Formats: sequence, C-alpha cells, structure tokens
Amino acid sequence: MALTTGKPSAQRQGFELAMMSPALFLLALITLVPFFSIIWMSFNDVSLMGGLAFEFSGLENWKRVFTDPDIRSSWLISLVYFLATVGLEMVIGTVMALLVYSLTRGSNIIISMLLIPMFIAPVIVGLLGRFMLDPSHGLYAWLLNESGLFDGNILGSVGSAMVAVILMDVWEWTPLVALIVLAGLASVPEDTLEAAEMDGAKYSQKLIYIILPSISNILLVALLIRAMDAIRFFAIIFITTNGGPADSTKIIPIRLYDIAFRFFDLGYAAAVGITMLVFSIMVATAFTKLLKRQETSS
Repeated sequence: MALTTGKPSAQRQGFELAMMSPALFLLALITLVPFFSIIWMSFNDVSLMGGLAFEFSGLENWKRVFTDPDIRSSWLISLVYFLATVGLEMVIGTVMALLVYSLTRGSNIIISMLLIPMFIAPVIVGLLGRFMLDPSHGLYAWLLNESGLFDGNILGSVGSAMVAVILMDVWEWTPLVALIVLAGLASVPEDTLEAAEMDGAKYSQKLIYIILPSISNILLVALLIRAMDAIRFFAIIFITTNGGPADSTKIIPIRLYDIAFRFFDLGYAAAVGITMLVFSIMVATAFTKLLKRQETSS
C-alpha cells in the first residue's frame, strides 16, 4: 500500500482546530480580554466609587504620561537600575562560569552552592536584606559601621539605598547568568582550544578569540532573559525601601503600583503600564534582531 506524505486533509485540519478551540478560547479569554480592557481604561477616568465606572477622557492620560516629571524621574532611575544590575550580573556571571568551567574537581558541588540564591523568592531576599542592613541590629550594617565605610542608615540614605537594592538583585540572579553561560561553554570546541594551546596561545588570547566568540549567542540569550526581568523588577525594592528614600529607588514598576493601588488612578496606571509593555517589546525585539544577525554572520 502506498504511503502519502502530502499536506493534511481539510477534514483533519478541521478536527485538529476543533480539538484546540477550547484551549484557544480560554487563552484568548485570559490574555486578550484583559489586554484590550487595559487599552480602553487608558482612555478613561476610572472610578471605583459606588462600583466600577468609566468616563471617557480621550488622550488626557497619555498626555500625563509624557509630561509628568515623576514618570520621567522613575524612568531615569529604572535606566540606572537596569544598566547596573544587568551589567554586573553579566560580567560577574560570565567570570563565575569561566572559573567553574576551568575546575577539574568539585565543579558539581560548587555549581550547587552557587545556584542557591536563585531559588530564594525575591520577597525573602528583600526581607533578609532589610534585616541584615537594619542600623540597629543588622550584621552588614554593623560590619560597615565598625570598618568605618558607612555609619548611617543604608536603606534610609539616598545613594546607599540604590546600591543596596542593586546588590541584592545581583546576588540573587547572577547565578542564573552563570548557569546559562556554563551551559554554553560546553559547546566550545575542545580541539580548537588544544590546538591554540599547542601553538602557545595564552588564556587571555583563547578567551578573546575562541571562547567568547563561541558563546556570543548564549551571552545574548542570558542578556535578554535578565533584561526582560529587570524591566519589571518589583519585589525587593517594594519590601526594602518601597521606592524611598525621597523616591531615589522608585523605579517605574513601583511608581505604577503607587498610581494604581495607592491613588487608585486606574486610567493613568493603565497608560503607564502600556508604556512599560511597549518598552519591553522594543528591548526584546532589539535583542532578537541582534541574535539573528549574530547567527547569520556566524
């Protein structure tokens, strides 16, 4: 009996679509309906007094998004936080992965220990950080005070508060970057490294000309993952400083939370949330194009 390898029949496609339709309907219900509801809310003044009520306001909320100095300040703080956390995590995570990759013994134990922070909930990280940095009984606060490096309230001072929350995020998520890079290092051709070593190449030369080009795509993937997470970062800052002191750590997700759930300005909050979504899509698109360009050139 002859076997056919043509396209699926229309009857079979209809059956598959019918079987998938309940899941597709549910997916649309929990994604598209809230999405379009938020878009509609951004063009309205939303009131919760006496029930949910919408009053069309046109582009008023969108004008506020682009003219509000508090929003501009939060975006600037978010940019500083984004560059600091993602940059430190990429550098430290790559160095950690290279060090573990060079080990001949005990690498599995080291990897297990390095991954511990990644499995701790961000809320717990924030609570631990707030406890350890407490000026009255925190261990880190005491060490900094005794060493003469810092004798004030770390989470209560403008500069030190931002440094503290950045380091908390770096401590938690650097292991993820290290794990991704370590997986990429397994694909580096051993014969090429051995040939370079026989030719007298130093480790720095092998790193620059062989190892890093071989894992460049993996580095971009790690950068994309951490960038997407850093844009919506919330828990640690909310637990430790709640955007203070003097709004010095009020990144855009914290500002959005305040607008929506402290001031209940839901229409304005919807507009701010959509700008966050657009920014995330732009960053993801840029990284995706860069990754495709990297794959094409290689």
